[in-house]
Amino acid sequence: MEVADIFRAHGPAWREVQRGHLSLAHLKVMSAIEQCRSAALGGHVLRCEGCGIDQVAYNSCRNRHCPKCQSGAAQRWLDARQADLLPVEYFHVVFTLPAQVADIAYTNKALLYGLLFDVAAETLLTIAADPKRLGARIGVTLVLHTWGSALTHHPHVHGIVPGGGLSADGKSWVACRPGFFLPVRVLSRLFRRRFLEKLLQLHEGGQLKFFGEHAGLVDAAAFKAWLAPLRKTEWVVYAKRPFAGPEAVLAYLSRYTHRVAISNSRLVSLDERGVSFRWKDYRAKDQTRHKTMTLSPQEFMRC
Repeated sequence: MEVADIFRAHGPAWREVQRGHLSLAHLKVMSAIEQCRSAALGGHVLRCEGCGIDQVAYNSCRNRHCPKCQSGAAQRWLDARQADLLPVEYFHVVFTLPAQVADIAYTNKALLYGLLFDVAAETLLTIAADPKRLGARIGVTLVLHTWGSALTHHPHVHGIVPGGGLSADGKSWVACRPGFFLPVRVLSRLFRRRFLEKLLQLHEGGQLKFFGEHAGLVDAAAFKAWLAPLRKTEWVVYAKRPFAGPEAVLAYLSRYTHRVAISNSRLVSLDERGVSFRWKDYRAKDQTRHKTMTLSPQEFMRC
């Protein structure tokens, strides 16, 4: 079973119900996934000169959201990045927005996703440059994800960082301690402070939009009161242990740069109960992490 099967079976009725609410971009994605590797996009015939057998290969849609197209794109990206690797340890860092901020990010995507990128990068560069920490100019590759394994809205950025950087004069390499990059709590506190400062600036500039239960946040006093608890909660930032080697870094990152919301391999069934798929609960432990969720076809497509 494929995501395309769900779109073909339930997409037409859902698009009719959602008429006026779906953007042209949404419609194009659905159409591309439905038609991918089918006769609708044309194809070509492969013939074996030895046995004379013909094989028809239909063309791909190449849409970045298509589960069938991203494995090839990931491999091409992987091949092109080999020369970028350094012969050092690499670390995986993740910056996550709290649920309250994620709620308003849903209706302010361009602004807050951009802010998430900028502040995550600024945080890493600032702490790494501190002589008390690493005292080096580092480089980082950041990848945005806006969903979790359960298809919920969960904006966060993954960062792949070499374990060291250039000295202030640019003449030598400064390596971090083996197996340790930067203190997570220090990263978290600076990330929280700088993000909230810039979020307040966006509000003061009248650039944020609020709807539904958040409509009252347009008021300056209400927004500052809403911000207050966020200054005291811990924001989730963590750094994973170093990768096994440079090749593992690229293989890992290629999966993130070209990951779609859900792959066909995670689909379990489509029946009268709805669409069932596998997801991973990171709060659980061991084998209990792997669970199955069932959504109505309409809710699945909305996600």
